[in-house]
Amino acid sequence: MSDEDLQARTALTRTVIDGRVRFQDDLQIMEVDFSDLHLACSADVNAFYDRIEERVAETGEDLWFFMVNYSGSRIDPGAWFAFSRRGKVLNKAHSMGSVRFDASDATRRQIERDAGTEKFDANLLADRDSAIERLKSLPSKRRKKIVHQPNYTREENEARVSFIPDEQIFEIDLSDIHLQHSRDVNDIYDVLEAQIEATGQRWFFLINYNNCRIDSSAWVQWAKRGKAFNIGGSLGTVRYEAGSETEADIRLRAETQGFRPNIRNTREEALQRIAEMKTETAG
Repeated sequence: MSDEDLQARTALTRTVIDGRVRFQDDLQIMEVDFSDLHLACSADVNAFYDRIEERVAETGEDLWFFMVNYSGSRIDPGAWFAFSRRGKVLNKAHSMGSVRFDASDATRRQIERDAGTEKFDANLLADRDSAIERLKSLPSKRRKKIVHQPNYTREENEARVSFIPDEQIFEIDLSDIHLQHSRDVNDIYDVLEAQIEATGQRWFFLINYNNCRIDSSAWVQWAKRGKAFNIGGSLGTVRYEAGSETEADIRLRAETQGFRPNIRNTREEALQRIAEMKTETAG
């Protein structure tokens, strides 16, 4: 990593990021300021978006209008995949509408390309005043309380978990599951946490992701509950048979959230990794 890239990363402290994320309660706007910021790699991007998600959660409001300032920003090619993917997830989970302004020609072209492939409105405007006026013209969705209907019963979720006591393994079967929203996420994590709490001990987590689908609108809550679940009950976590989309999201968040992805192709390889982790711990 070059000295310039190192400086860019170390500049992204919690305090610096907080200064770039502001909320206007009266207009229901979250303003994100990327002005004159150089995002050199995916770790920079993930650190920024991790903190945005935390700040949104701290407000107690799930839905905001997003206004993004790109003035003088620079996003390197190696950071664009993470930037596009994390932005998409954040928008799906918390945005009532998004506008972007003052983007450079290069950034504008990249956003427009993403808009063409990801099927969203780029909403690129010339300046901040125009962005505010555009958001003020959009209807708020906060009064329309969304009540998600569960897609899985508690019994169905309980059937997805089992223990291998002799190996200290808690096995979680997420195969063929489709988590569409936060209700689905909370329902399954409520079951997982109850199972662990009943044992009164920590376990190695073995997770089957075969054909698991987690919609963008569910990913923020999935990451939040998963992080707390691992801290509270895991001796180590290994995942296997994750599809490319799910694996990409896991690896992006692992960069800044202090865990190893530990993704393997098969259950046998995952069990072998757990055995290695036990040896590492014992050593």
